[in-house]
Amino acid sequence: MRPGNRTRTTLAARTTLAALTSVALTGGLLTLATAPATAADSTRVATPDFNGDGKGDTAFGGFRTHVGGHAEAGQIVVLYGSGTGVAATRRTVIAQNTAGVPGTPEPDDTFGDDLAHGDFDGDGYDDLAVSAPKEDIGDRADAGSVTVLWGSAAGLSGQNAVNIDDPVGGDRWGSSLAAGDFDGDGRDDLLVLDRDQSLQVFEGITKAGTHSTRYALRTPTGYYPSDLTAGDVNGDGATDLVTSGSQLGEDDGLTNRLYTGGPDGLSSLPVQKLRPGNISAIGDIDRDGYGDVVSGAYHATTSSDGTSWPYTATGGQVWIGYGSATGVGRIAAVSQDTAGVPGASEEGDCFGWDVDLGDVDKDGYLDLAVGTIQETVGDAYRAGSVVVLYGSAKGITGTGAQAIHQDTAGVPGANEDYDQFGRDVKLDDVTGDGRADLLVGTFENSNGSVVQLPSSGSRITGTGSRSVSPTSVGVSTAGNPQFGETFAD
Repeated sequence: MRPGNRTRTTLAARTTLAALTSVALTGGLLTLATAPATAADSTRVATPDFNGDGKGDTAFGGFRTHVGGHAEAGQIVVLYGSGTGVAATRRTVIAQNTAGVPGTPEPDDTFGDDLAHGDFDGDGYDDLAVSAPKEDIGDRADAGSVTVLWGSAAGLSGQNAVNIDDPVGGDRWGSSLAAGDFDGDGRDDLLVLDRDQSLQVFEGITKAGTHSTRYALRTPTGYYPSDLTAGDVNGDGATDLVTSGSQLGEDDGLTNRLYTGGPDGLSSLPVQKLRPGNISAIGDIDRDGYGDVVSGAYHATTSSDGTSWPYTATGGQVWIGYGSATGVGRIAAVSQDTAGVPGASEEGDCFGWDVDLGDVDKDGYLDLAVGTIQETVGDAYRAGSVVVLYGSAKGITGTGAQAIHQDTAGVPGANEDYDQFGRDVKLDDVTGDGRADLLVGTFENSNGSVVQLPSSGSRITGTGSRSVSPTSVGVSTAGNPQFGETFAD
């Protein structure tokens, strides 16, 4: 059972969300997915483990990668954990020309645009769902596709890979993905979104490409979800869902909504409206048995036409909604103006561009990584940084917070204009020591890179950090591959 999951809005989806908004305005220890969860630990965050060796793995998309000469066909990279973490030498690279994977690489397919991991067939190995929302199907341009790759003792491969077909024939199938045990039966389900805001849930997926159940999740009229986050907010052992999106006709424009899981799956209507954020994570920060919802509201305080956007702050902020038996209760906000948080809130910093939860110091309380991709560091314009905030029984505070960037001692590279260090962040235990390490996606040299920074035991450190570049794993740097833009959640 996979107790918690978060998918992220890709760059293209964030642009779409911003456009929709403009229109409207005019936990405890990390657990690996191979270990069955109980109601008592169902709010913990999960690290993917595709080969079942007890060490976390990392999968990420390069959805604009050139494959076989086809521009932006896309592919994914899997880095397998070890006692020293991930490295380019322990990898699998998969595209639509990999043996067993349905389809073929074509221009602008964007294979790897979004990823979600879970044990869909119940064999003890994490599997990976991969979307290609701009793939053409027959004469339908940008119909989209979703492919499930299966885990094994050898890791992920194309063997027995299956497509999950769109039952309604919409556009851009796979615009966003999420995985979780929405009905609490101990087996992970897959949730798929298309551009027409159709949300379809698939249960009991098999290597034969069948599934035991499919049902649709309704959304309110005029609501356009673009990011899906799965985790157990109310502590009942079934995964819940938070959607981030845009609500036409409402003053705040951006709206997050909570749908609860249960024996019959996800509720057909949202049970709660939450503070808005473009990207979210769910996990039990304060160890009270309920998943807490963290949402990054990185956008500006006003729209391009001068209209005020509520619920954000100069430079961006992160909302934390603490879970309870009835949903989100107590709400707090953190920004770079919060006491103890490094830096200062400046317009355009994009604090909260990405967020993730994990237990860095193994104290049982989840910690929070926040991407601040347009932070100017020294003279490096929009070099970017990641702020790590530490959890406690009181939740997330600024006490002991640290800022990390490419001029931090030991971190590979150097701060340069537009590096955007923190485009994607993950707190995952990739060494198997029970402490979360920090993985950071960057826009390095317009190609991208993935940087691993280990836990020292009490904090994230640059000592022993390493960088994985596209060329080190055999990925083309033609065009703009978006390498490391989308981590699997």
